[in-house]
Amino acid sequence: MSISKFNAEGYYDPTPYEALLRIEREARKAPYRPMVFICSPYAGDIERNIRKAQGYCRFAVSRNCIPIAPHLLFPQFMDDDDEQMRDLGLFFGMVLMSKCSEVWVFGRKITKGMSIEIEKAKQRSIPIRYFNERCEEVRCQ
Repeated sequence: MSISKFNAEGYYDPTPYEALLRIEREARKAPYRPMVFICSPYAGDIERNIRKAQGYCRFAVSRNCIPIAPHLLFPQFMDDDDEQMRDLGLFFGMVLMSKCSEVWVFGRKITKGMSIEIEKAKQRSIPIRYFNERCEEVRCQ
């Protein structure tokens, strides 16, 4: 990142320069946090599944990871009951998954959307980890 001691008008402005420099130094000290794709049910009991997915995201954060949970984001402005919108949301999720180092699958029930995500992760050779609903890792699903 290029930090200038001069503002947009070209005047010397050391205060923002020093603040940005401090922020950049702190960011370099921060531990690496990989992004993980959260794969859990959305359909069915949506309110309950949202609460559970939020908990899975908190679990990922507690493990020093950055959770990516498209099923918590896209339904806020896309209609999951509209097949075209749902397909578009799944596509968006696949794009985000490509930026993740692992896919974390939660729960015993694998929904249609989850199976699509798991298959895509396998195709891309993205490591997949399985967890039960209590966030305990299990060997195979």
